[in-house]
Amino acid sequence: MVEETSKDADSVAPTPAPEDIISAFDMTAFLGGSDDMETCKRMAATMAATGVIVIKDPRVSVDDNAGFTALMQSYYSQSVEELMKDARPDAHYQVGVTPEHVECAKCAKDPECLAKIDAMPEDRRPHRPTTADPKWRFFHRVGERPAESKFPEQNLEPVMPEAFPEWNTTMDAWGAKMLTALEAASEMLALGLELDRTALREMMHCGPHLLAPTGSDLSKYNETGTIFAGYHTDLNFLTIHGKSNFPGLYIWLRDGSKMAVKVPPGCLLIQAGQQMEYITGGYIKAGFHEVVIDDSCRSKAKEVQESGGCLWRISSTMFGTVNSDLTLAPMGRFKSLPGAEAGYPPILAGQQVLNELMSIGMAQDRE
Repeated sequence: MVEETSKDADSVAPTPAPEDIISAFDMTAFLGGSDDMETCKRMAATMAATGVIVIKDPRVSVDDNAGFTALMQSYYSQSVEELMKDARPDAHYQVGVTPEHVECAKCAKDPECLAKIDAMPEDRRPHRPTTADPKWRFFHRVGERPAESKFPEQNLEPVMPEAFPEWNTTMDAWGAKMLTALEAASEMLALGLELDRTALREMMHCGPHLLAPTGSDLSKYNETGTIFAGYHTDLNFLTIHGKSNFPGLYIWLRDGSKMAVKVPPGCLLIQAGQQMEYITGGYIKAGFHEVVIDDSCRSKAKEVQESGGCLWRISSTMFGTVNSDLTLAPMGRFKSLPGAEAGYPPILAGQQVLNELMSIGMAQDRE
């Protein structure tokens, strides 16, 4: 499941300097009008070699993330009955709330994947998912919608919970900041990948982007090793995370090494999804990750509990996705990579999303 770094210089960028893996790429100069090609190239090389980058966007503040997190903690603290009013299973849970024990990592259903996990070196091994995740999630649509789409269920209007009149204002504001940061980063990545500056951004125009905060109840689930999000890759284009209020996110780099994620305050983490892998013909790989209760998470939970704080772990996550009606296929110079066209045959982005949703039990075939 974890892809090893290729030895072919034409298929994978050189391994970046260690500081580029753990330090943020500051986008201030780029946003000020400079193409800053050196940073763009390092950013693209880091994404290709690791599947992940950390960025600093001066337009996104710590206070923005804190206000959003506080709203989500209040929301998930409601009763199950109240939360379920916002569930839309008929729309594959693609708007509104998804209850705990619905999302399930594909690995949990795949004996071959589980066997590969068991065979990994202990220091690189993910936790072994065998059941659906005990987390809640809320999906809130972000950005402009297409006038028409072959996939209307992927482009529905947001759900607004009754008890939170400020809901849309807060969600739209945070979602817009995450999306603008992602769009700027996509332009820098495009330049670093020797594509037209707007090539990646244009693919996301009118995409079914989702602000997708999870809620994991640490007062209910508190044992070390509990899996909140089983080992998986994301089905979308680029996933962007603000800093979570509790630790527990782990990622796997391109060389198979495992890292605990520590996003610096005021910074954002971006991880490649399956659609990015698709359009680069595997030059950039979708990044594996999991969320679990580890010792640091338990320690933080104990501190919060002793101070009388809220024990809901919130992930500040947004999924940036290619427009549902665009075709995914290797683009530009990536078409010529060995095995690219055969390994990534053309498919509508909306169909790719639907296929993945069916594979994890969140959707049924439309036919």
